[in-house]
Amino acid sequence: MADKSKILSADAEAALLKPIDEYVGKIQSQIDALRVDGSDKVQSYKNQIAIAKEDKNLSKDERAKAVAAAKSGLEKAKSVEAANKDKVSKLIAEAEKYLSENYNSKYYDKVVASCEAEKAAENEAYEKVRATIKTEHEQTLAKLSAADEIKDEKYVYKNRLFDAQMSHESRLQEIKDRKHDAFAHKFHLIDLLRMSKYTFGQKQAQKIENYKYTFNTSQFLYKNGLYIVIILIFIALCIITPIVKNTQLLTVTNILNILQQASPRMFLALGVAGLILLTGTDLSIGRMVGMGMVTATIIMHNGPNTGGVFGHIFDFSNIPAAPRAIFALVACVILTTVFASIAGFFMAKYKMHPFISTMANMLIIFGLVTYATKGVSFGAIDSSIPTMFIPTFGSFPSIILWAIVAIIVVWFIWNKTTFGKNLYAVGGNPEAAAVSGISVFKVTLGAFILAGILYGFGSWLECNRMVGSGSAAYGQGWDMDAIAACVVGGVSFTGGIGKISGVVTGVLIFTSLTYSLTILGIDTNLQFIFEGIIILAAVTLDCLKYVQKK
Repeated sequence: MADKSKILSADAEAALLKPIDEYVGKIQSQIDALRVDGSDKVQSYKNQIAIAKEDKNLSKDERAKAVAAAKSGLEKAKSVEAANKDKVSKLIAEAEKYLSENYNSKYYDKVVASCEAEKAAENEAYEKVRATIKTEHEQTLAKLSAADEIKDEKYVYKNRLFDAQMSHESRLQEIKDRKHDAFAHKFHLIDLLRMSKYTFGQKQAQKIENYKYTFNTSQFLYKNGLYIVIILIFIALCIITPIVKNTQLLTVTNILNILQQASPRMFLALGVAGLILLTGTDLSIGRMVGMGMVTATIIMHNGPNTGGVFGHIFDFSNIPAAPRAIFALVACVILTTVFASIAGFFMAKYKMHPFISTMANMLIIFGLVTYATKGVSFGAIDSSIPTMFIPTFGSFPSIILWAIVAIIVVWFIWNKTTFGKNLYAVGGNPEAAAVSGISVFKVTLGAFILAGILYGFGSWLECNRMVGSGSAAYGQGWDMDAIAACVVGGVSFTGGIGKISGVVTGVLIFTSLTYSLTILGIDTNLQFIFEGIIILAAVTLDCLKYVQKK
């Protein structure tokens, strides 16, 4: 039974809050009086300076005079602000101390208890309403015999239950809002005292409360359900591996190995993520990697190559190691960017679906590289090059740093540049973006060019990591891995939705899963099944979120 004695009326709640507001209000009046000629004028003069600088109706001399006058007043206001700073700080401290000692005990805790009692009473009332509706429904059914009438009554019964549920949920939301408003009022008072300059603790308290207030279980499971399942799988693998293989899975060495393997793949996922953001994709990633690996291996090989290109044997060993490696990187980037741009051009210019343009790319690249090299696997590269460009510091592989730099650069492009903002705009609604003056053609082609550059870097790094061994078949299936990592990471195929943090998470999830299953000795073909299930689950959740949003 709900304790209704704890329930506060609106007047009772206002009476509890009144002495707190009055006490803090008196202190606030003193602070405001001290700020009139100080902080308030500082802000006013700053606004005047900003307006004067932007006012195109003023001549250069008039603008300079206005700015100079405002700066003169600003200096005086700052001196007053500095003189009153200690007094203001003491008054703020006094008010915050009072709030800390009295707000919860004399007001907020009582509101919380009231809300809990109201919630319990509402739940009881709801159950009674449901029981009454059910009883009335059963009584009505007992009087009916015609099938149509019974069907209509069942329909009415469902509607009455639904209406009762909606009314119940609305009432619960009102109670939740009342509790949240009581919490927020304290920070409203602090906001006025501090002029919105909260302390770190105050910011965190508000974040936690806002998270609890907006938390929705179904939405949380939509967004994080897959991650929760994957975490549980990893926990199970960490328990099973020592039993089955007599070795620990969660070790520093294994974690570094996972990060090392994930680093080249990170470039590929970051590249295709931009295309998925535009509701596109790229099926040629794996063949791009194969082409890049062959190119890099040929250039960085020490001595005549073990295979030829169109029958010609290359030997770049007369070039010093460092310039040769940079030349290989440039060659990889140029080739992958050119082919990516071709696919992007057909999508941007002729609205060709990227599935078609990138699949054509995939076939052309594989056929061209296989025919040119006769499908042979090229030998190892000069061993000094990986030591030079991806050295190992103790047990730490520096190739991870390349991936971190790529993540930072792409994050900056997505979030801090006009191109990045246009990328989201075109992905979300290309028609609206075009109307607003954004060139859909340039943004689409730009996304493919960026992807091509990242593919080139990724294939070059993979060549360094594997110390060569490039062949046309290398990278088979990597396109699916990169796309799957993006989807699992929350980059939506519906367009305009995705974060770099999600892409990184997706790559790490798939690399970790593959590595863990390999240590357990699980067959590679069975690993494909696990990956397929994860992809299907990720896309299903993405579709559910999209349908719910619509």
